[in-house]
Amino acid sequence: MSAPAATPLSLRLGTRRSALATTQSTWVADLLRAQGHTVELVEIVTEGDTSTASLASIGGTGVFAAALRRALLAGEIDFAVHSLKDLPTTPEPGLVVAAVPVREDPRDVLVSSGGRTLGELGEGAVVGTGSPRRVAQLAALGLGLSFKDIRGNVDTRIALVRDGALDGVVLARAGLARLGRLADVAEAIDPLQMLPAPGQGALAVECRADDLVTRGALEVLDDADTRACVTAERAVLAALEAGCSAPVGALAEVVEGEDGLELSLRAFVGAVDGSFDLRRSLVGRADDGEALGRRLAALLLEDGGDLLRGPEERPPAAPTPSGDGPASRLPEAPPPDPPGATGPDPLAGPDSSTDRKPEHDSTERAL
Repeated sequence: MSAPAATPLSLRLGTRRSALATTQSTWVADLLRAQGHTVELVEIVTEGDTSTASLASIGGTGVFAAALRRALLAGEIDFAVHSLKDLPTTPEPGLVVAAVPVREDPRDVLVSSGGRTLGELGEGAVVGTGSPRRVAQLAALGLGLSFKDIRGNVDTRIALVRDGALDGVVLARAGLARLGRLADVAEAIDPLQMLPAPGQGALAVECRADDLVTRGALEVLDDADTRACVTAERAVLAALEAGCSAPVGALAEVVEGEDGLELSLRAFVGAVDGSFDLRRSLVGRADDGEALGRRLAALLLEDGGDLLRGPEERPPAAPTPSGDGPASRLPEAPPPDPPGATGPDPLAGPDSSTDRKPEHDSTERAL
């Protein structure tokens, strides 16, 4: 960290009111306070905090950023802290991400009853998540799980497991780490099984582009390696023209190559029923993450990812057997959503048909 600022500033930091959002914002505020600045947290209510609809139906996780950005452009706050995975890839006119601080562990984790791992949950177990990306990758594992669309903060989601409404929930490890809740984790899911959302575990510190004084104060928080990684990951998402809640995962890492530091980038695109599971990887220059991400997206599209281009809609519940045709071979629909779940239908149910197997393509082609 650089030396304290020559001219301390009084800054207003806009934050959502959830425990995780305020914890993340406080962490950034403390970094700035250590530089000699005064930082006041200003709570902003977003549509994502007040709506009970599924995230996919109200525009994806980008709804969490919209209200913060409006307050920023209106001059009500001086900067905002976002979970980077919630930030749309399209730049907001008049705003700039001045800093991407050092990243937390980006993996997803399972919180389950009895501390069971994914492999121990058993066929028919019900896992809660609001993420089509997570459902797509879990369904592709072929474990026979059912999935419920849930909303709510970390405590609300974990309570669904503790109270027996769900067998497990999948969450971002970074959020639990920041809240001091890692003791609840049954398993950190290997990226070979589930790639995280682009930018997961990282924060975006955003301010007005023309506020050069605030921008300069924030830029000292930027971590070059983290920015390189998330730039590559988000370039994949942008090039696929997929929304924040689409079934796309990506993870970049800075690695030592023959000619110095390189970026190793992996990405996934799939279907929420697990019938399509495409994974590819590339290695490129550490200082050119944007181009690397676009190249990997092009490879995914070339190899079949264009079939899922655009935001993924939540599929309906699996139909009950009622006659001839493929639907008659599906199992009975999963049980009704537990309290805290949204909508009358689950995200997806397992297909246990013995005469129709998903056509997976999960081979990574490293170039």
